[in-house]
Amino acid sequence: MRIFNTPNYDFIRWRWYAIVISSVVILAGLGGIVQRGLPLGIDFSGGTILVVKFADEVSEDQIRNAIEVIPGEKVVQQYGDLDDHEILVRLPQMEVTEEGANLSQGADQIVEAIQGAGLPDFEVISTEIVGPVIGADLQQKGIYATLASIIGITLYIAFRFRPSFALGAIAATFHDILVTLTFLTFFGYELSLNVVAAILTITGYSVNDTIVIFDRVRENLRGRRRDSLEEIVNTSVNQTLSRTVITAGTTFLAVASLFFFGGEVLHGFAFTMLVGIVSGTYSTIFIAAAIAIILSQKRRSTAAPASSASSSRVAEKARRAQTS
Repeated sequence: MRIFNTPNYDFIRWRWYAIVISSVVILAGLGGIVQRGLPLGIDFSGGTILVVKFADEVSEDQIRNAIEVIPGEKVVQQYGDLDDHEILVRLPQMEVTEEGANLSQGADQIVEAIQGAGLPDFEVISTEIVGPVIGADLQQKGIYATLASIIGITLYIAFRFRPSFALGAIAATFHDILVTLTFLTFFGYELSLNVVAAILTITGYSVNDTIVIFDRVRENLRGRRRDSLEEIVNTSVNQTLSRTVITAGTTFLAVASLFFFGGEVLHGFAFTMLVGIVSGTYSTIFIAAAIAIILSQKRRSTAAPASSASSSRVAEKARRAQTS
């Protein structure tokens, strides 16, 4: 199945515009992260999360007023559909030890505060408690997993392709991670284990698309030696465009169904995947190829003077040999 019949779009022409747009988005995201910090989920920061189901409708403000006696910054938000009357309450990690009785202190305080506020009957349908030691350990392991995947991908690409193309693929991978973190920060999604898993999936997905295009570039370099690198790369992107769009489109639809019908638990994972799919397709077409071309041109420009100097030295030696 081919969506595009012999496409001939000049993608490389727009590479500088794409780089500028990506730079603006990433810098804005980094600014937001520096200013507000990454919103860490309970998996990494520790704390208590309760999901409470009420017999009748209750507003978020009523819950906030009921638990205002509990110290610390609290998060209260609607959970699931409005008709379900479910409220999520999150407390930060308290200064307690790792013993089970103390870890449940926050959950007990929430239940007692709601009971004393005269609100409709309720039941706790979900409780999640993560202590400070476990949270710090999960955070460390999440960082190690992300770094290990990036290092592994870097080594593979550096071995399989020329250095300029390898650096282009690596730049596209970092681009996708930073763009995804930007959107997560902007839309207020927390960085949890599910989100880290989605980021790792995005990394592999983006590199896979990039490798498909670079493989086609390598094939065309053998058969079209007279064409410029820009023409070869642009042709290769167009030749694989149908495959790229179909793969991204089908994956996007599958993840979109998770986002809309998978419930609150999968929202963070699905949103991260949606952003990553769009960003990965964009970076495969515009960023990876553009960086590869820029680095290849820079390498040629630095190699040209050296080659010219070497030729001059050879000519000078030949002239001296003739005169002697």
